[in-house]
Amino acid sequence: MRLWAVLASVMMLGWGSASAQTEKSDSIVQAIDSLYNQLMTDSARVDVGLDTLNEVPFLSEQTVLPAREARDWDTWRPDPQKALWLALVIPGGGQIYNRKYWKLPIVYGGFLGCVYAMRWNNMMYKDYAQAYLDLMDDDPGTASYNQFLHLGRQITPANEERYKTLFKKRKDKYRRWRDLSFFVMVGVYAISVVDAYVDAELSEFDISKDLSMKVRPTVMGNGSSANPIHAASLGVNCSINF
Repeated sequence: MRLWAVLASVMMLGWGSASAQTEKSDSIVQAIDSLYNQLMTDSARVDVGLDTLNEVPFLSEQTVLPAREARDWDTWRPDPQKALWLALVIPGGGQIYNRKYWKLPIVYGGFLGCVYAMRWNNMMYKDYAQAYLDLMDDDPGTASYNQFLHLGRQITPANEERYKTLFKKRKDKYRRWRDLSFFVMVGVYAISVVDAYVDAELSEFDISKDLSMKVRPTVMGNGSSANPIHAASLGVNCSINF
């Protein structure tokens, strides 16, 4: 904007009369000098702005971001505490963190087997419990126990006590198996947690390749005997390398 103002002032000075040309010559020279100084000032500002941009780290061409190092899985060792907490929060999470994927079918298979056994035993317990209640109430309209009778069998006053005892035993048996399935599932969960922690703890345990046991005959000295024949005896030497 300043540049256009200077140019406009120069043009206005040039449009004066001929008698005023001599008086205005000095003003024209001053206007040209001012125009030159203004151009030099704007050029310096542009140069300073470019230098400032080059000093910004993310705009400089010489700035190189450090490359992220890839994890070496051959030297990686799991953290036992992290493996323990993952196994506590997520069943099988510790095995996944330890990169022991082959243990996941065992862990989840144990959980699914316990859940199936618990549901099936609970269903049988409810059926036999209802059959036992129907047999005890002496109401002919409630006869759910007939589904457990063999073809052609009926409950009569002669065998009623025997069936009552049978239904009660089976009811208690399936209830006990249902509760046992739950405790087995808790045991599978506890074993998976312990396995994850121990596996991570022993990941840095160095085991020598020479793991062997050697058994060889040996001669053992007996210094208490004065007879040279009885001074030594044969025996077996067992050595373990690990």
